Amino acid sequence: MLSSRTVVAVASSSSFLPLSHPAASTSSSAAASYPFLNRRLAFSRCHTNRDHSIIPKPQRSRVMEGFKTRAAAASAPQLEDADALIDSVETFIFDCDGVIWKGDKLIDGVPETLDMLRSRGKRLVFVTNNSTKSRKQYGKKFETLGLNVNEEEIFASSFATAAYLKSIDFPKDKKVYVIGEEGILKELDIAGIQYLGGPEDGDKKIELKPGYFLEHDKDVGAVVVGFDRYFNYYKVQYGTLCIRENPGCLFIATNRDAVTHLTDAQEWAGGGSMVGAVLGSTKQEPLVVGKPSTFMMDYLAKEFGITKSQICMVGDRLDTDILFGQNGGCKTLLVLSGVTSLSTLQSPTNSIQPDFYTNKLSDFLSLKAAAV
Repeated sequence: MLSSRTVVAVASSSSFLPLSHPAASTSSSAAASYPFLNRRLAFSRCHTNRDHSIIPKPQRSRVMEGFKTRAAAASAPQLEDADALIDSVETFIFDCDGVIWKGDKLIDGVPETLDMLRSRGKRLVFVTNNSTKSRKQYGKKFETLGLNVNEEEIFASSFATAAYLKSIDFPKDKKVYVIGEEGILKELDIAGIQYLGGPEDGDKKIELKPGYFLEHDKDVGAVVVGFDRYFNYYKVQYGTLCIRENPGCLFIATNRDAVTHLTDAQEWAGGGSMVGAVLGSTKQEPLVVGKPSTFMMDYLAKEFGITKSQICMVGDRLDTDILFGQNGGCKTLLVLSGVTSLSTLQSPTNSIQPDFYTNKLSDFLSLKAAAV
C-alpha cells in the first residue's frame, strides 16, 4: 500500500512574485509605466514560501503545520513494491542529473527502465534545472546517450524562463540581460524576446580607475541568472545596475541549486552560487522558475492535461526535486544515485521526506522481478 504524507500546499500561479522583489514595492507611477506589473501588486499582503512562490496569509498557519508534521515524521520508507507505485500514476517526471545521467555518463539500467515504463503506457517527462542547454540541445544529448526522448518531453529551466516571460506578457520593447549560457539565449530567441549579455560578456572586464562609470541599458526589464561558467564581475555589476536602477526590472533565477554534476567525478558549484552573488549586491530575492517553484509543474499539467495526483516525481535532491513534487501535490520518489545520501535523508535535521526512496532508477526492474 502506498503511504500518504503531508503535502505542503503553496500558491502556484505564474503571476506570483516574492515580496522582496522591487515589483512588490513599485510606486504607482512606475506601475503605470509598466502595465505588465499591475496584476502582481495585488499580492503585496502575501508571504513567501522557501521556493519564492507566494503563500497568502490565511494559508500561512496551515503551511507551517505541514512543515512541522513532516519534520516530526519518521524517515521515508524504502520502495519495496515497484508495481504498486507504477500502477498508481499515469506520468513519471524525472530529474536528469543524478537520476538519468551523471555528467555525460548514463547511469546503469536507465534505458531498460524507461522502456519498461513506456511499455506499460506511462507518460515520461524529463525536467532539469540545468539552463546551459535548450530543449533541442538536450534532445541531442539524450540521443547521444542512446535514449529515445522527444523534444516535447524535455523541460529545462532555460525553456521555463522563456515560458514564464511569455506567460506574463513581457513587453516587446523590453530586453532581458542574461547571466548564463547558450541554452537561455536560444530559448529567448525562439520566444521572440530581446536579450543581451550571455557568454559574450564573459571576456569583459572593469578597470576600476578614478571616475570610471559603467553604463547600462535602461530598456532591460528583466535580469535572468542561471549557471554560468563565464561568470565575472562585469556581469554582476551590470545585472545589479539593471535591477536596482531600472524601474520594475525583474530578477529571475533559473534555479538556486548549490551544486551540480558537471562530471561524474565530483560535485561542482551550481547555479545558486551565481544567483547568490546578484542577490548579495541587490538585496532582492529572485523569482525562481525552475524546481522547486511550481511554475514548471503548472505548465506541464496544463500542457499535457495531467492530473497532478497522477504524477510521480523522481529525483535525487530533497530541496529541489522532492519539494517540487510535494509543492505540486504529486507522489515523490528519491533515488540515491545523485546528490542525496541515505544518511542525509534519515538525518533528524532533514524535514523533507519523499513518499519512498530507492538506490537507483533501475531498481524498478529488480523490485518488479522480485515481486513476481
